[in-house]
Amino acid sequence: MKAILVKDDTKELYIDKVARPDFNDDELLVSIKATALNRADLLQRRGLYPPPPGASNIIGLEMAGEIVEIGKNVKDWKIGDRVFALLSGGGYAEYVNIPAKTAMRIPENLSFEEAAAIPEAFLTAYQAVCWLGGLKVGQKVLIHAGASGVGTAAIQIIREFGSEVYVTVGTEKKQEACLLLGAKLAINYKKESFEEKIKEITENKGVDIILDAIGANYWQQNINSLAMDGRLVIIAAMSGGTLNQVNLYEILRRRLQVIGTTLRARALDYKIQLTEDFAKFALSRFQNKKLVPVIDKIFNWQEVNLAHKLMESNENIGKIVLKIDN
Repeated sequence: MKAILVKDDTKELYIDKVARPDFNDDELLVSIKATALNRADLLQRRGLYPPPPGASNIIGLEMAGEIVEIGKNVKDWKIGDRVFALLSGGGYAEYVNIPAKTAMRIPENLSFEEAAAIPEAFLTAYQAVCWLGGLKVGQKVLIHAGASGVGTAAIQIIREFGSEVYVTVGTEKKQEACLLLGAKLAINYKKESFEEKIKEITENKGVDIILDAIGANYWQQNINSLAMDGRLVIIAAMSGGTLNQVNLYEILRRRLQVIGTTLRARALDYKIQLTEDFAKFALSRFQNKKLVPVIDKIFNWQEVNLAHKLMESNENIGKIVLKIDN
């Protein structure tokens, strides 16, 4: 099969032939029609985020495609079914093998490109906000990087829960996009302090949950913006992961929880349970368009280097998708 590989010296991406993956009795072999970019892809390309043991060395954490072969223990799928799934690796290729229980059926109204924009962003957001953040109806949530793939997914999930969502973004265009998705407030962090705006809109009470991908630079403002019993869920540390000082008394006094999480290296059973729980919540909502995948741009996979440059620019709103020719 063809796959996107990385040149050792320049870190440039290129397409070449590799062995098609094997699949076991509990797996599906899927012909990939589309995949999508994630910031982890940028790190892996640079050699900074190796795949977990046993995972494919090929970049790519999600895909949508058609089943072409089925393991003998698999009962619920047939050849030709359209599926999408979260991956530990292998998405930038013509074929991938996946555990059958991690596959989700693509709603009839979604294209392969739209479906490929869902798994990593929506499952990350659902896990962080609902499972780890313990989201309840009527709570208030602050999402950093609100116009990112995870951010645009989280806005919609929180809105569907009947809770209130605020976001931080860096441009007016991103503010508008987040407000259209259902955010009550979109704060341009380049122009004003999100801590002050959160205090103002919550009447100094703070928010119940913060979903943070920024890290060190936002630590103190995040702590100051949480309500009593608030939860800070950290999914990345784009500004760095080292803090000089932490006031533990403030965390104790307000009974705050700081939760760190990644999804890629989680156990298979965890991913299956998360996928099944998310599918029950979300698939009908994608069918009736209460939830929508937000796509900034679709590239042919021959243009993968341009796609990565767009993600590195931080200009995208929502997901960047690669269409796979096979």
